[in-house]
Amino acid sequence: MKKTLLLCTALASCGLISAQQAVSVDQYEQMKSAGQLNPQTNYIFVTPDRQLHDNSNARHSNPVQAQSSTCNCLIPLDTTFNVVPFTGGLPPDYRNDDGFTNVIQLPFTFNFYGTNYDSIFINNNGNISFGTPYSTFTANPFPDPNYSMIAPFWADVDTRDSVSGLVYYKITPTHMIVKWENVGYYNMHNDKLNTFQLIMTDGQDTILPPGSNVAFCYGDMQWTTGDASSGLNGFGGTPSTVGCNKGNGVDYFQVTQNDSSGNTFDGPYGSADGVDWLDNQEIYFNTSLVGNIPPLVMNSTICDTIDVYTGDTLRSMNIDSIAFDMMFMTPEPNQQLVSTSITSSAPSALTYTQASNSATYQSYSCVFHARNLPPGLYTVTGTATDNGTPAGTNTGTVYIRTYYDISLDGIQENSAAGAISIYPNPADDQLTVETPGMNNATLVITDISGRVVYTGAATGNKTSIDVSSFGAGVYFVSVCSADGEKQALKFVRK
Repeated sequence: MKKTLLLCTALASCGLISAQQAVSVDQYEQMKSAGQLNPQTNYIFVTPDRQLHDNSNARHSNPVQAQSSTCNCLIPLDTTFNVVPFTGGLPPDYRNDDGFTNVIQLPFTFNFYGTNYDSIFINNNGNISFGTPYSTFTANPFPDPNYSMIAPFWADVDTRDSVSGLVYYKITPTHMIVKWENVGYYNMHNDKLNTFQLIMTDGQDTILPPGSNVAFCYGDMQWTTGDASSGLNGFGGTPSTVGCNKGNGVDYFQVTQNDSSGNTFDGPYGSADGVDWLDNQEIYFNTSLVGNIPPLVMNSTICDTIDVYTGDTLRSMNIDSIAFDMMFMTPEPNQQLVSTSITSSAPSALTYTQASNSATYQSYSCVFHARNLPPGLYTVTGTATDNGTPAGTNTGTVYIRTYYDISLDGIQENSAAGAISIYPNPADDQLTVETPGMNNATLVITDISGRVVYTGAATGNKTSIDVSSFGAGVYFVSVCSADGEKQALKFVRK
């Protein structure tokens, strides 16, 4: 079966393409490796003389097989995601290099610097675009007049090796998610893999904080540059680019360019940064604004809500506190941070020191101490203002949820008070917790490592909990009443 696809260059939208050239997949790869691709030529793949590298025994066609951490920003893959149907790839995995999609219709309107769009293209090389797809594999800094794109990580993604993960997407009535899950780099390298994600919304969807319509979310980032961009072992050469660019030279911003490993970062328009700086980052912004973009406010927490424990009186390990960084930057050139501040709903629990201080980037090392705090939800909020016209102000909040950890207070499996009971034990699908005499009790289940796997309010004196999704092992049920009474019991999930 013949398969024909069009590889558009960035200049296609400007009407500067001078010719077309029909090539096979092999010919294109050879020309790319030799640096012989002409940016003014439309390359058309016709009758590929071989299939793209594929190992049917290692396919990732079921997205449930490739899960990431369960953070609110970095959405875990599930059966609601589909593999992106890239040109140049074969179903069901669509493994490819430099591919893109046909136009994808959105069931909602997305505002990109004052222009409303109801369709986009997904490009394999770490970006989505408007009006035309891009196969461009070597990133440029922003602004650039040739591209209209949103780029969570513009670099030379190559998923042809069977060890590489794939690119997935999901569309709802009010948002779209595109996730590059453990993807490799050109030329078919799998020794380093990147996980990153884009969320774009109608501006009202609560999947993002109020006032945002785009999020960049990152897992483990391990490479920056493909071989054809002068990279060596995934680094060096032309840096990757993170940011947004309308292509008019006016509306754009840049978060970072990366060309090395490590956590070095000197602001969005300084030297190229270390890609590990992006690990577990969550970046929220609003592209519906025309004019000054407020400062970006970020934190280094792995998830949006952090669980910590009070009552650490018997152990030397400091599990009743959480350390994280709060960061502020101006994503537009020639702008500076005028003021930054950090506040908390529990001021006495928060300590912080400034780690970086420049006109365009400031960071603070924060520690939130939960010991002796009542159980509840607390916040740490960062606020930054720039000197744009008009001045822009933005805030970012870390949510910290505190629990009593009964085991830390030395209460054993069989409480002397005997006020609570759990059954059946061992449990299969349902666990019943009886809490007679405890007012407004909160139930928390942790595994043997202390990881919280369930939290909820007791429903009267008897609560049934679905534990069918728990893995086999030992768990602890902690019960805390509103007046501070607390007990814990152990159960086994079969």
